[in-house]
Order: sequence, then C-alpha cells, then structure tokens
Amino acid sequence: MKGYQARGLFVTGTDSGVGKSIVTGGLAGLLRKQGINVGVMKPVETGCLHDDGSFLPADAQFLKDMSGVDAPLEEIVPYRFQEPLAPSVAAEREGITIDSSQLVKKFVHLSRHHDFMLVEGAGGLLTPLYQKFLFIDLVKRIKLPVLIVSRATLGTINHTLLTLRAARAEKVPVAGIVFNNLSPEKNEASKTNPEVIARLVDIPVWGVLPYQVEIQPRFSCRETVIKLVRSHLNEEFLSNLMPIKA
Repeated sequence: MKGYQARGLFVTGTDSGVGKSIVTGGLAGLLRKQGINVGVMKPVETGCLHDDGSFLPADAQFLKDMSGVDAPLEEIVPYRFQEPLAPSVAAEREGITIDSSQLVKKFVHLSRHHDFMLVEGAGGLLTPLYQKFLFIDLVKRIKLPVLIVSRATLGTINHTLLTLRAARAEKVPVAGIVFNNLSPEKNEASKTNPEVIARLVDIPVWGVLPYQVEIQPRFSCRETVIKLVRSHLNEEFLSNLMPIKA
C-alpha cells in the first residue's frame, strides 16, 4: 500500500443490522448510473448458510449486482463463513485464519480496476476480524475515509459518538454519517437525534433514510434502493470524493 492511494469509502456501522448493505449498494448503484467505474468489496461475510441449506454471501451478491462489476464473488468477499457470528469467532469455529495482508492485497487488486471503491464492513469499527485485529485496523491499512451508518432511534447518540471517537483516536477520517430509520414508529428521539448529533460534531450528516418495509438487500429492489439513496442523501458530499475527470 506504500505510495498507493485508492479513492473510495469504507462503510461502517454503529452496530449490526443498521443498514450498511442498503447504503453501500444504493451508493454503488447511483454511482454506476452516473457513469462512475465503481468497485465493491466486503472483506468478510458471516451468516452465509441459510435456512434452506444454501450457502450464499447475500450482502456481497447484492453489492455485486448493484455495482454491475464483473469480479467473481470470491474476490469481492474473500472470506465467507456459515454462522452469523463476529468474523473472528466464525473463523475460529471453522478453523480458518483470516490473513489481513491478503485482504489488503485483494483490495488493492480490485481498486486498480476501478475509479472509486465502496467497501462494506461487518458490525462496527471495533468488531474483531481475527484475534486482536479489528476492522479499524484494516481501514487504516487501506486508507479510506469512513461513512458511518447509524440507527435514528433512541440510544444512537451514544453509539454514534463512540464510533466517531474510535475513528478519531486512530486518526481515521470520517466522511459523514447516514441515519437509517429501522422502525415504522415515529417518535421524538428519531426526529431529533440526527439534529443533536450534527450540533455535537463537525461531521456532515449526509441524510436520514426513512423506514421502508419492502426494501431488502436483493437485486429485485435495485431501482427502489437507488431512488431511496438519491432522494434522501446529499449527493454533494459524495461528489466531493469523486476523482476529477479530465
């Protein structure tokens, strides 16, 4: 990685299940529509063994479909595990060692074929990838700014500020925050939390996604996801990260 700097974003979350895949996939689809050569990567995916017995890294497949890349799934998601556990635990239970240097090499290989990379993490920045190696350590190695996806509900102020502090403590740049409504219930907390956090930190809030019951990270929802991102996120922040076209 010495002397090499890719363009892109690392999409992380304040927790699992906050909507990282929808945001990452939506951004990938939007950039693709704008003519940007966008690449995608999900270094590790767990929970790939489904109830029907099939084995599929569904999030990575969604990113591949949304971005339209030709890369095989094995390159987009180098490590795939059966159980829905933290990567370090899932890897240990399957007797597999996650090699961080290989993840970096995979990222560099993919990024050299694209103008902009979107990398989706698992869990949050302090989720362990393997033993004491955390996702934030991988972010530092691939040198991408992070986009934080947060719940809009009660408790998100603490979770979001802790994530920001973790990033700043490791000198990881934060490009922005996206809030996602995960429940149809409307309350004062979900309405005011984004505003409160915006006042407390100097990080741009890219937008607030409304609750969408019908949206799932799958290709059949492609246009709906792109429309959601285009309608509710400020594209100006994303355009500032884009490579300048000659």
